[in-house]
Amino acid sequence: MRLRALLDTDALGLRLLGGEDELERTVRGVMTTDLRDPSRYLSGGELVLTGLAWRRDAADSEPFVQILVGAGVTALAAGEAELGHVPEDLITACDRHRLPLFAVSESVAFATITEHVVRQVSGERAGDLAAVVDRHRRMMTSGPAGGGPDVVLDLLGSDLDLGAWVLSPAGRLVASPRVGGPALPADVCARLAAEHLAATRSGRRGPHRVTVGTTTYSLFPVRGTGRTAAARDARETVLSEWLLAVEADAGDWAEERLDLLQGVTQLIAVERDRREAARTVRRRLAQEVLELVQAGAAPAEIAARLRVAAPVLLPGLGAAPHWQVVVARVEWDGADTVGGPVAQALLEEILAAPRAAGPEHADRIAVAHTGGEAIALVPLPAVSAERDGSECGVVADALLESVRVPLTAGLNDDGRLTLGVSAAVHSAEGLRGALEEARHARRVAAARPGRVCAAGHQELASHVLLLPFVPDDVRRAFTARLLDPLRDYDRRHRAELIPTLEAFLDCDGSWTRCATRLHLHVNTLRYRVGRIEQLTGRDLARLEDKLDFFLALRMS
Repeated sequence: MRLRALLDTDALGLRLLGGEDELERTVRGVMTTDLRDPSRYLSGGELVLTGLAWRRDAADSEPFVQILVGAGVTALAAGEAELGHVPEDLITACDRHRLPLFAVSESVAFATITEHVVRQVSGERAGDLAAVVDRHRRMMTSGPAGGGPDVVLDLLGSDLDLGAWVLSPAGRLVASPRVGGPALPADVCARLAAEHLAATRSGRRGPHRVTVGTTTYSLFPVRGTGRTAAARDARETVLSEWLLAVEADAGDWAEERLDLLQGVTQLIAVERDRREAARTVRRRLAQEVLELVQAGAAPAEIAARLRVAAPVLLPGLGAAPHWQVVVARVEWDGADTVGGPVAQALLEEILAAPRAAGPEHADRIAVAHTGGEAIALVPLPAVSAERDGSECGVVADALLESVRVPLTAGLNDDGRLTLGVSAAVHSAEGLRGALEEARHARRVAAARPGRVCAAGHQELASHVLLLPFVPDDVRRAFTARLLDPLRDYDRRHRAELIPTLEAFLDCDGSWTRCATRLHLHVNTLRYRVGRIEQLTGRDLARLEDKLDFFLALRMS
């Protein structure tokens, strides 16, 4: 299709800012990016859509435009949502390099432009095959009755005789053909995801060809189409993309068929973005509960929020669930910040049933992120939680069993994923302790070698099991350093700081529960805890200091 046809389509709301003499250029595809250097994802002839998140100052426009021109891009369309306008420095750079530039109104979604271009380009380039893409588009956009990505794969099989599957970056089967399609074993899914992540991290352009046994697969990335799809760090983008695995060798395909498959991935990306948006409610619920827990809110207030969350996370079960907390952290070598959002996306993916196909299996987990941490509230039906208190729900070792290989490839040699898992708790009162337990378990995992590590609450009991093996002189020195100042103060002032410390730790640091147990006003309790911290130089808000006090009391 021609650029002029885009400008003449009123529904797209495009406004020409430069390049009037270049409107006869041909558009071969479309790509959304906010990367400073998207060249590895460009093959030439694209209309590039950008939200301008890559631009920090006026000096960034010239090198960005040079990269696009060097890659053979047909035109650039810049969204006005980020800055309220398209900056003059970008207009000047595009004019200098004769790159047509459009402004995209804030009221127009990039997905709308993407679908229009894919439909038109497929129609002009693939002849009769474009009817397949158009049928896909209609079914993908017709709501739940359309069947989602499974229908796309059915049509690839029936119309093009291609076996195809959609996989998550962790190797989970997101979608597979519903009719006549062969099964794809879990080990093959993991291998394909690992090969795709490794190839992408090495900078190779797709589609990537992989042979498993005697079967060759071609792997196409499914990239997001929304304004926020591009992460600031390309390493995080890799870990959040789906991929389309096709049972064929794309190395000998005609250009028309390659274009068609690229169009199909863009249509699947629309569905992926839709499902991502659907997680907003669950994430918001998790964020609200997390903020209450961390702020030390009353258990009744936290319980009220959980009663709101339970029907969303456990539809149809009716019973108030037990809960577990899982904490994840993604860190990159040499980076000043850690990836909270990518840890959130990975944790949602990891906690989905690893052998259950379908995107909906990742949609019953509430995951929030704060700073560099992702924190999941995992609901467990009460019956299951009571069946076996030691092995029910999420188990740390089993959690990573099916995802370790692909995620290790995605993290390459410069990233780490560490997870910690708490025990199940049956009420809001236990959530704060569960959160600290999961965080401490994650720190235990971080002390181990490997790119992907996890630790569970069971392993934390080793501190207690090791106490009898601590030499007596070490035991006496440790307890004296922490507890003697409190004992001396209690003898002189009858302040009962030791009993207060024991009760505070036993109540998981809950001010309300501890004050009730000791029959004290909360302000009196705060005064005593403050005196404990002053005498010992410790901070009872820190898990490490709580653990030291706990061990000292156990050894005394």
